[in-house]
Amino acid sequence: MITVVPADRIYLCCGATDMRRGINSLARMVQQVLALDPHTGAIFCFRGHKGHIIKILAHDDQGFCLFTKRLSEGCFAWPTTKDQAAVSLTKAELSLLLEGIDWRRPNKIYRPRLAG
Repeated sequence: MITVVPADRIYLCCGATDMRRGINSLARMVQQVLALDPHTGAIFCFRGHKGHIIKILAHDDQGFCLFTKRLSEGCFAWPTTKDQAAVSLTKAELSLLLEGIDWRRPNKIYRPRLAG
């Protein structure tokens, strides 16, 4: 059974990442580029150049997990800031991201109140 690591810290690595990278290379990137420890149990997300593939790196008590998702259509909403190396997300924002929804500006739906 595959379980997702229950992390409270979720980071997006800004910019594009070579999707040929594996666990060791992505963990090294977390250490060198983001200046963070990949063994803390946080989740680190990386997006490819075309924007339709993301890789998620996480460490549980036993080792690293690497998840990949590729969208059939469209691309993942990603920060393009050059001032920051990483952006922090909430679990809800990560859920929106994985569904292919722009987590920065989700549309709120107006729900009418009950007739009184």
